[in-house]
Amino acid sequence: MQNQVSDNNSAQQSDNSWFAELARTVVLSIVLALGIRTFVAEARWIPSGSMEPTLNGTPDQWKADKIIVDKLKYRFSRPQRGDIVVFSPTQTLQNEQYKDAFIKRIVALPGEKVQLKDGQVYINNQPLKELSYLSSEQRTEIDVCTSAAQQAYLAQTQTIPPDSYLVLGDNRNSSYDSRCWGVVPRENIIGRAVLRFWPLNNIGGLN
Repeated sequence: MQNQVSDNNSAQQSDNSWFAELARTVVLSIVLALGIRTFVAEARWIPSGSMEPTLNGTPDQWKADKIIVDKLKYRFSRPQRGDIVVFSPTQTLQNEQYKDAFIKRIVALPGEKVQLKDGQVYINNQPLKELSYLSSEQRTEIDVCTSAAQQAYLAQTQTIPPDSYLVLGDNRNSSYDSRCWGVVPRENIIGRAVLRFWPLNNIGGLN
């Protein structure tokens, strides 16, 4: 009888140990996943067409491009011109009741003088070369800023403040961006878009 009792206890302890190990594994996996999403990287989908043709966006997330956002890079380096970044709404955008994150391309850096002239972006009096991502028929104007609550930011020449960035959508004819509401403080930048993983036939890195 003692042997039988001992065997039953061993089996029960083994079962309990298995469940405990499973529970620890699940909890650890959740913690790691949340940690990765918070500090390292996260997946997002593109809700609008403001970054076309680089990224295809639509309110239907099942048809939109899906990307990986690197949240670690800017802890060790500064954002660069050309980076596609995801950022939380600036104070101006919050005042306009925007709550969701935006995605745009950095075109001007802190301390640079920016102006729009003849449908083109000028940085420190030199035209910005954008043919690698901007179609030739696209013009960068402020006429897209009709919904802005204030005068368009780039209605006149601006010098970008410290730790701030001017961002524009690649689809200049349909993008509500820095031309209208101003710059993005570095602290608002969530991370850099580095990889498209959906649709499967268009997987690849984002330059």
